[in-house]
Amino acid sequence: VSLQTRGIQSSDSGVRCDSLKQLACVSTDVTFAQEFISRDGHSLLLCVLSVRAPLIMTHTLTGFMELMDHGIVSWENLSAVFIKKIANFVNAKVLDASIQQVSLAILESMVLSSSSLFQQVKQEVTLERLLSHLQVTNQQIQTKAMALLMALLQTAGDADRQVRMVSISPLSLSLSLSGSPSLSASVGDEMAHYLYVLQSVTLNHLEPRMRMPLDSYNQDQREILHGLRQAAFETESENSLSHERRRSLCAKEFKKLGFSNNSNPGQDLLRAPPGLLALDTMAYFASRYPDAYSRFVLENSSREDKHECPFARSSIQLTLILCEILRIGEPPSETGSNYHPIFFSQDRLLEELFCVCIQLINKTWKEMRATQEDFDKVMQVVREQITRTLSSKPTSLELFKNKVNALNYSEILKLRQTERLHQEETLAPPVLELKERLKPELLELIRQQRLNRLCQGTLFRKISSRRRQDKLWYCRLSPNHKVLHFGDVEEDTETPPIESLQEKIPVADIKALLTGKDCPHMKENKGKQTKEGLDLAFSITYDVEEYSLNFIASSRTDFCLWTDGLSVLLGRDMSSECMRSELDILLSMEIKLRLLDLENVPIPDCAPPVPKPPSNFNFCYDLSQAEQ
Repeated sequence: VSLQTRGIQSSDSGVRCDSLKQLACVSTDVTFAQEFISRDGHSLLLCVLSVRAPLIMTHTLTGFMELMDHGIVSWENLSAVFIKKIANFVNAKVLDASIQQVSLAILESMVLSSSSLFQQVKQEVTLERLLSHLQVTNQQIQTKAMALLMALLQTAGDADRQVRMVSISPLSLSLSLSGSPSLSASVGDEMAHYLYVLQSVTLNHLEPRMRMPLDSYNQDQREILHGLRQAAFETESENSLSHERRRSLCAKEFKKLGFSNNSNPGQDLLRAPPGLLALDTMAYFASRYPDAYSRFVLENSSREDKHECPFARSSIQLTLILCEILRIGEPPSETGSNYHPIFFSQDRLLEELFCVCIQLINKTWKEMRATQEDFDKVMQVVREQITRTLSSKPTSLELFKNKVNALNYSEILKLRQTERLHQEETLAPPVLELKERLKPELLELIRQQRLNRLCQGTLFRKISSRRRQDKLWYCRLSPNHKVLHFGDVEEDTETPPIESLQEKIPVADIKALLTGKDCPHMKENKGKQTKEGLDLAFSITYDVEEYSLNFIASSRTDFCLWTDGLSVLLGRDMSSECMRSELDILLSMEIKLRLLDLENVPIPDCAPPVPKPPSNFNFCYDLSQAEQ
């Protein structure tokens, strides 16, 4: 400590600079700091600030900052002259960046330490100068300026904070940061935290409206409510109507607007949250986008009562969802850093998001073919659409709008299915490998089922040249899988014995399996067959392809069973959609049974390494000695 003190007081600027640099490093140690401060070393540093050398001033301020951070000396002991000097460093337009960076950090600590110092710093440092620091390319200065700005906002009272927030709108801050890396994907953790805090503090100004229910006796609120009705419906002059007629008309129109209590719509807005914030968002949508507002209301007014999407009920619930997603009313976390870049592209983020999402509700409602009973399900899907889109960090409202509209109901279902599979770990590499090993066994099971089905046989209809389905015939495979038996049968025949089927085709003579338009009986009636007939037609050729046996299945299931079975007889792979579906079901069931004992146990992507064998195998366990 004595060496440091003598070095600081040295007349040699080089020695003094080295001593101050070393002081800045060792001041982080609390024991050194206590001893140095007990010898009034911190006061000595204040005298050194009169030296104009930038490097000496930087080391001096850094050392002073480290000493004060230990809390041994109170920040309130500092004089107004010192505070003014540090503020001048921040306000100076031309000064070494390192000095300004440390000065900003010192002022931040002052503001957070006491309300009296907050008042002094607020008077000395202008808001315009702080915003100008955000426009520089130096990320350290940007971060420290943002830290001081957030400290001033969080320490200020509600009224003072409101005044300052008017000057620091998200859009103006975004313009200050434009061209800098602060709002890009490469933003540092510290800056991300301050941007998150700014977002949280700004959005929390909506909390009073969110907590306040509608007052039925407040004339302004009632006028806004009736303004929604008048903006949606072009009504005749209400003054010329009787009281009862006017009351009946208002109730009818409020019902079309989607209010549950159409005689007293204010009752719907008594729930807080979202309180008056829901009324504000509805009024904003109606005034900012009148065409979209009218289209929403009139489109649903013309639907059946059961299928209409209620505007007011949807708006109230949507406002609540947005408040929960944006965490309005929650104090900023000390470690939070999850900010939305879209916040810095809009001065009224909540209202603009509402305008996009209320139209999304109408779109999703139609995609789901929803009724009033499905209201909660629709809102769950909309919440998921909004959350997923915001998690992709859109940087503008237009980008958010495009992404959220592209994320339709069918896409949500696909994402849910994929996530469910991941959660069940059915997509983990070891599970996929297990599936591949199980496939041959399950395919053999399906092959046996197909052959057994052919042995049971199927009833087919003959199609004459006049296209009259006037005859029936039956075909079945012999139990030894070597011969196909077929022949004509009567209408009421169910399963004829194999001996009654006179015609035979040895499986060994079958040359090919044909389907669809390649079948001979489809080629003969080219242009006369329906698509359904083509999808159910198949043939087998035999005896050097001179003869064919033609089939038209009664259903797609029969078609798949027979074409798969004949493919097995010919030694080919099965390819029907029924086979693929059954294989998926069998695989899924088998995998779930195999993994039953591993529930909630994470499956690693790679197998654990097998340990190396021991250097020798000369070991054994002598039971006889153990028993003695």
